[in-house]
Amino acid sequence: MQNAAQILADFGVPYEAQVVSAHRMPDDMFRYAETAGTRGLKAIIAGAGGAAHLPGMLAAKTPVPVLGVPVPSKHLQGVDSLHSIVQMPKGIPVATFAIGVAGAANAALFAVAMLANEDAALRQRLEAFRQRQTEAARAMTLSPLPGQP
Repeated sequence: MQNAAQILADFGVPYEAQVVSAHRMPDDMFRYAETAGTRGLKAIIAGAGGAAHLPGMLAAKTPVPVLGVPVPSKHLQGVDSLHSIVQMPKGIPVATFAIGVAGAANAALFAVAMLANEDAALRQRLEAFRQRQTEAARAMTLSPLPGQP
């Protein structure tokens, strides 16, 4: 989840970073979700491993969009978390991202894109970021195979 925080910081997007557990601190989780809108949150990026109930429970308690990131687990490498987050019942949506670092980064970029719809300066920074990604991809080359020119 550090990657998500870093990307938000890089884009100049203010954010909260708080550890909340659906199972170990449910009252705190409910309070966090129920007050998200009044605190000005526009999205919640929630990483969860194992049973991964946090994103879904947050989504059930707030109208603020929840972006779920499966965290790799010890035994199932995050596949259990992915299945838990992605299989939400109709009516309680959670946007679900890839397992681990890529998912955290993409959740942050998705949040930036959502916010950029209402913020022209942020949109310009996002477009510049995407242009740099395009340029980096174009600059990639393959090393020739041994014995090939």
